[in-house]
Amino acid sequence: MTCDNVPRVCRASDSPGPDCCRKQCVNVMTDNQNCGQCGKKCRFGQACCGGNRVNVMYDPKNCGGCNKRCKKGSFCQYGMCSYA
Repeated sequence: MTCDNVPRVCRASDSPGPDCCRKQCVNVMTDNQNCGQCGKKCRFGQACCGGNRVNVMYDPKNCGGCNKRCKKGSFCQYGMCSYA
């Protein structure tokens, strides 16, 4: 049984996500291949954080991964806070 025929299978407790994209259950809030919507891929250096593509290499609010904040006054470079 695939989710394109029966979308509710994606809402099962053992499903990887509540959304159906190309016959697969995914979570568009976190899936790098379907970020925010089906087929919207993250590029190199990006991650899907809350359904948005963010640059985890330079974003001080998502440095190295989703919700990994740098301390106030520091910066994010190459996915690390205050890299020197």
